[in-house]
Amino acid sequence: MRRAAAVVVGGALAIGLLVAVVLVFTARDESPVQTITGPGEAFRDQCAAHERTDPSTYETDPPTNGPHLPRVPAREQLSGDDELLHALELGDVVIVYPQRTPPAALRRLQDELAGPFDRDLAAAGQAVILSRDPSVEQVTGLAWRHRLRAATPGDPRLREFADFWLGKGYAEARGENCPPAG
Repeated sequence: MRRAAAVVVGGALAIGLLVAVVLVFTARDESPVQTITGPGEAFRDQCAAHERTDPSTYETDPPTNGPHLPRVPAREQLSGDDELLHALELGDVVIVYPQRTPPAALRRLQDELAGPFDRDLAAAGQAVILSRDPSVEQVTGLAWRHRLRAATPGDPRLREFADFWLGKGYAEARGENCPPAG
C-alpha cells in the first residue's frame, strides 16, 4: 500500500512540475511577433497592404514600408514606389544613390552579397538592388522598415546593413500591429 501511495504522490509531483515549467515558459512569450532589431534607423510599420496609396502618406522619402501594388522589379532601375516597396517586402535590400551611375563601391558590394541584378533573385527576396534616385542627397540603404544613410558609397555600415537585412522582408520585420504576410 505504501508503494502505491508513493507512486501516486510521485506522479502528482511530476505533473505539477511539468505544469509549472509550461506556465513559466508561456508567461515569457509576450507577443506572437518578434520585432527584429538591426543596423539603421527603424520606422513605424505602415503594413504591406497590396493597394494603391497616396505617396504623401509614407513616413519617409524614399519610403521604407507601407501599402503598395505588388510589382516585382523587372530591372535594376526601379520604376517607382510600388516596385521599391514590393522589393523591400520580399526581403530585397535597395541602395539608392544620386549619381548618374552606381559608384564602383556599390557594385562591389552588390556583387559580393548577391551578384548582379536578376529578376528571379529579386522575386525571391535575395537581391541587392542599386537604383538611381536623384532626390536623395546621399547613398541610402533601404530594407523593410529600416534606412541607413551612408557617409560615402564605400561606408562599411552599408555592407553591415545589407548583409543583415537581406532576406528579411515583411514576414520577418513587420510590426506587431500588422497581419501576417500572405
